[in-house]
Amino acid sequence: MTRELAVDAQGVTKTYGSLRAVDDITIQVAPGEVYGVLGPNGAGKTTFLRMLFGLIRPDSGTIRIFGNTWREAGVGTLAGVAGFIESPRFYPYLTGRQNLEGLAVLDGGTAPGRIDDVLELVDLADRADRKVGGYSYGMRQRLGVAASLLREPRLLVLDEPANGLDPAGIRDMRALVKRLAASGLTVLLSSHHMDEVEEICDNVTIMRRGSVAFHGTIAELRAMAPDPGHALRTSNDTAAVRLAEGHAVRVAVDDEEGGLTVTGPQHAVSTYVASLVAAGIDLRALTPTQTPLEALFFMLTDDDEPRQEAAG
Repeated sequence: MTRELAVDAQGVTKTYGSLRAVDDITIQVAPGEVYGVLGPNGAGKTTFLRMLFGLIRPDSGTIRIFGNTWREAGVGTLAGVAGFIESPRFYPYLTGRQNLEGLAVLDGGTAPGRIDDVLELVDLADRADRKVGGYSYGMRQRLGVAASLLREPRLLVLDEPANGLDPAGIRDMRALVKRLAASGLTVLLSSHHMDEVEEICDNVTIMRRGSVAFHGTIAELRAMAPDPGHALRTSNDTAAVRLAEGHAVRVAVDDEEGGLTVTGPQHAVSTYVASLVAAGIDLRALTPTQTPLEALFFMLTDDDEPRQEAAG
């Protein structure tokens, strides 16, 4: 028997005047998976999530959440669903615990001990009784996840959960999403960072100008990725370019940054670098430029045409 999809969006379109913020997209999320909706700002990610939550209605197409639609089930469509669009907001003069207690009352109550459980899960148990006004941005993001988990959802929707975080905050948020996914929770998140999606998602939709540029698994995306590039600086760039002719790499002079750019399979780049050293050419720097998936992301989403700004 086929499992009911957590999210089944078919042919969804949303326009604002002459702007197609979301253009005939189809996204299907299976129960238990971590699904990423990826794209640059203005690609339509947040508009799609707003339609998912019923904050706006699509002009055409259908969105089903665990088999329910807004037309058929109304607010009951969100039974078993939680999350936040953009950044969560809290009362700064209340503590983290007090904010969660208030939200639990508004949502009809929660099981005894649930607030302590979610605070522990998001690593805020030791700061639960501090005022939120003193929380870092990353702590407020994690408190937003805790608030979403109060109702014990089957589907958690997160809009750019790592946006604006420092490296430590990004690391903590990724670790949190991984823990939630490991518990069997279905997670749908949006992002404009390829490395975030690559690390934690099973499947991904990449959006460009409101439409779908790619659907598939992370493995399929990796198979499409170009060879990695490296910035190279040597003691004799002319000789380094000449030496590349015997290797399965491409070497070009970087007119803007100086030095060279080397592109090719990782094993070929390693062999080429070893040959530079063997030839007595000093290696002064070798640094990755973009990861293969980052390069592919920009290839799929780069757009020189001007576009009116839209959310997400």
